[in-house]
Amino acid sequence: MQISTRRATLADAETLSEISKLTFYDTFTGTCTEEDMQSFLESTFNLRLVQEELSNENDKFYLAFIDGTAVGYIRFMEDYSYFPYMRQWKSLELKRIYVDKAFQGKGVAQVLLNIILEYAKENNYEAVYLGVWEHNTRAQKFYGKMGFVNSGHTHDFPIGDTPQTDNWLWKFL
Repeated sequence: MQISTRRATLADAETLSEISKLTFYDTFTGTCTEEDMQSFLESTFNLRLVQEELSNENDKFYLAFIDGTAVGYIRFMEDYSYFPYMRQWKSLELKRIYVDKAFQGKGVAQVLLNIILEYAKENNYEAVYLGVWEHNTRAQKFYGKMGFVNSGHTHDFPIGDTPQTDNWLWKFL
């Protein structure tokens, strides 16, 4: 099984919208009400918004494929709006990285994460940071293996009316 990646384009908007909804739902189902989940999926991953995000040259999306099927994606950009503390370093925020649950544990996430790490090094970034749900131990273990550590900072990440907290992790390059 070979994993290929490429930068997503506007032509990928529907695919990206669909995989975003699927992977987010699979990751967070049961952590909030179904009504909150459906509302969040539609407001965050609707086709119009995904097209808008893909149109922003500074907003970088990459898709991962196995046998021609999209199985995961990553989104990153230089953005300090949710964690202004990071402004003291030239930093990239890993906004999203999701893999279809049928393909988890097969190296897809590592291939995707390597894209942002290579981009950061090539463009002289000092750090990469991300928010991870405080109860997502699987993701936290993965990030730890990749050299990320808990910064000690948190932020709210509600899904609808359901409060949730993310831990900010960072990796200095």
